[in-house]
Amino acid sequence: MSPSTSGTVAEPDPVAAARAATEQRPQDPDGWARLALAEIDRARLTLDAADLAAAEQSLRRSLALRPERNYDAVLGLGQLSAARHEFGQAEEYARQATVMAPDRPAGYAVLADAEIQLGDYPAATAAAQRLLDLAPTVAGYTRAAYDLETHGRAAEARIALDRARESATNPADQAFCEHRLGDLAWEDGRIEEAGQHYRAALAAAPADRNAEAGLARVLAAQGAVDEAAARYRALAARAPVPQFLLEQAELLLADGRAAEAAEPLAALAAEVRLLRSAGPGAPVDPYLGRYLADHGDPATAVTLLRGEWAARRSVLVADALGWALHRAGQDAEALDLLHEAARTGWHSAAFDYHLGVVEHALGHRAEAADHLRAALARNPRFSPYHAPEAAALLAQLPEGEPE
Repeated sequence: MSPSTSGTVAEPDPVAAARAATEQRPQDPDGWARLALAEIDRARLTLDAADLAAAEQSLRRSLALRPERNYDAVLGLGQLSAARHEFGQAEEYARQATVMAPDRPAGYAVLADAEIQLGDYPAATAAAQRLLDLAPTVAGYTRAAYDLETHGRAAEARIALDRARESATNPADQAFCEHRLGDLAWEDGRIEEAGQHYRAALAAAPADRNAEAGLARVLAAQGAVDEAAARYRALAARAPVPQFLLEQAELLLADGRAAEAAEPLAALAAEVRLLRSAGPGAPVDPYLGRYLADHGDPATAVTLLRGEWAARRSVLVADALGWALHRAGQDAEALDLLHEAARTGWHSAAFDYHLGVVEHALGHRAEAADHLRAALARNPRFSPYHAPEAAALLAQLPEGEPE
């Protein structure tokens, strides 16, 4: 290892080390599985589909060498499926892993991730608790934190993430904990604190794209629109995922830069075409549905998100489908879905905003005022595009006005 520019010893590259091990022992199935797990772990930061494709090849090699009782390969298939948002498959592989080795914690991490995305929240809580019981480490604390956040227990989620950060032994885990702490601070409207966490994440792991997006979000909220737009532009070139593209486009639209917004909007439209060409059953990113609802074809958003809702009953999907239904003019059904999205108590300004808008459309003025006020109280800058709309609509709804 060579010293870094700061004078410290550079951290070894887990993927390079695992690949070197497979070159030395190409017939070792465990070595190929370890390489796949390292590649999937790197993809968590880079959001690079190439890392996932490489991991799939490594897993195939491992399973060819040991088709039966290959715990690490089954675990890897679960992680790979989750990374590709194929959460039903991830759950199946996770259950196989936990049956194969009920006292090994890693299978419960995959199971907790899958269950929470599928919307089986009691099962997700049980899996996260089992994981913590077996291994009170970063993996357990971060899953517990997400479960707590989903249930509106943000203060406890912060405690869990603080413990995870204290347990972190490598830059990737440190960065993950920091950017998740940033996410919690952002949702509560603590903009400066969120920025501090995102910067700490990037200092630990410059490849953490979620932290990069978080910092762009913070800069936009602080009025540094040009810097935020530049960061989003660079991020889109490396990780063109729907959430980042939509945030980039809506920042530019809110700043009156429609011509510049055309590029991320075109990229989102291309992702919709790819999704539709994949055929029924392909996972639908809720942010892609939100793009269609607000900037594309709401009817297409409804169609795609209905399919996703049939596959997984996540509150994130319920919120996106409810918003798409509203934009398609189906407010009564939208209200049911948005109430479903609120069922776990997740503290989300976007959820409150969507619910308030639909209640206003249905003439439920007092409830609309409550939810719009809650969204802006939680984070008055939750979106450069939608927060001004929330404030304008709330101004039409005097406090205490009767139904």
